[in-house]
Amino acid sequence: QVQLVESGGGLVQAGDSLRLSCAASGRTFSSYDMGWFRQAPGKEREFVAAINWSGGSTRYADSVKGRFTISRDNAKNTVYLQMNSLKPEDTAVYYCAASAIRALITIATLTSQYDYWGQGTQVTVSS
Repeated sequence: QVQLVESGGGLVQAGDSLRLSCAASGRTFSSYDMGWFRQAPGKEREFVAAINWSGGSTRYADSVKGRFTISRDNAKNTVYLQMNSLKPEDTAVYYCAASAIRALITIATLTSQYDYWGQGTQVTVSS
């Protein structure tokens, strides 16, 4: 089992920045690829960013590429999502997830490929 707890969400204005954190406990954090997903009201959960188990490979949704950065600190069992130049359309509940795939290059982007999920943290961007 892996327990994931997100933090860092909040209410910001368009153009501002936020950094989300996801702290993991349980089995070896460095064994898992980690992803961030988001879900806006009335919409399906969508992929945002992911990083493989070693931190050597990342992947982003086109909508956040160049604005968001995912990183991980395996010594702290934590994955981060740095979000810059936030837009109102980034408003959603953001979820952290762990996948046991252990990708070398192509990291999973489907919700079905992730085994553990956090409870989510709300991000609201006002215009």
